Amino acid sequence: MHPFSYTRVSDTREALNAGRRGGRYIAGGTTLVDLMRETVERPGTLVDISGLPLHDITVTERGGLRIGALVTMAEAAAHNKVRTLYPVVSEALELSASAQLRNMATIGGNIMQRTRCTYFRDVTAACNKREPGSGCAALHGHNRTHAILGTSDACVATHPSDVAVAFAALEARVHLLGPDGARQVPFVDFLLRPGRTPDREHALKNGELIVGVEIPALPRPLRSGYLKVRDRQSYEFALTAAAVALHIRGGVIREAKVAAGGVGTVPWKLPAVEHHLVGERPSRALWSAAAAKAADGARPLQHNRFKAELLKRTVERQLRVVGGTK
Repeated sequence: MHPFSYTRVSDTREALNAGRRGGRYIAGGTTLVDLMRETVERPGTLVDISGLPLHDITVTERGGLRIGALVTMAEAAAHNKVRTLYPVVSEALELSASAQLRNMATIGGNIMQRTRCTYFRDVTAACNKREPGSGCAALHGHNRTHAILGTSDACVATHPSDVAVAFAALEARVHLLGPDGARQVPFVDFLLRPGRTPDREHALKNGELIVGVEIPALPRPLRSGYLKVRDRQSYEFALTAAAVALHIRGGVIREAKVAAGGVGTVPWKLPAVEHHLVGERPSRALWSAAAAKAADGARPLQHNRFKAELLKRTVERQLRVVGGTK
């Protein structure tokens, strides 16, 4: 680990000033500290923001839900309003990590966590995300767990967050505060596809701080849930995952929100699946036909060709569960 300085801030203005000077924000530290130990990350200054007043979960005026950036994963998963209004968020959080990690890791840190790609975390391997222009060892290496959607010739690493998939499906917005004031970014635009610049992973400007994530009010009744498929049940990252929310009224699907995890370089919204569902009556035939569109545009690699079919099956199964036609 390389030398660094540490400062703890007590208000957002102090945090923003430190961030503008190049400090890296840290709260739970469950990702950043690991990366520092592996010398993947070498921040000169850590800015501890754990004391900032960003620990609340509140219902918005329009009936949505706002989760503070420093709410822990465990707190969010257990919160009555989260469990009642958006079960998909609670389920995604509870399937994400061990209880110990969920007690430490924050919502803001979770969506900012970096890929678990083996080559990214091995400083001796070529990785454009870690060292731009060095190449991507995963393209022709062992790429069984890598992305098939949103990839480029520069990077095929998946985004590891589960709750980010739920946020993408629900069309959440990220609330930011920076030197130029407050702004909001749609969640699907907050995390960036690699393109030719895989080292640029998010839409944060210099010194900006995540202050919360807001889930919009959605029509009721709303059924939602999260399904994660992995190599083992004990806190493993997803091979595929599906976040589904359906508003069904009068026996007809009025709104559908669907996103996939474990298969994209970012949490992958599935508009083709959503469009196929809206206006239709739930049925097994409908779920199958909609899920068939889940892997549209996929670019499988040598070792992960199975992911396209696994994604379709995962989406279909979760549509059946949430839609009530198991």
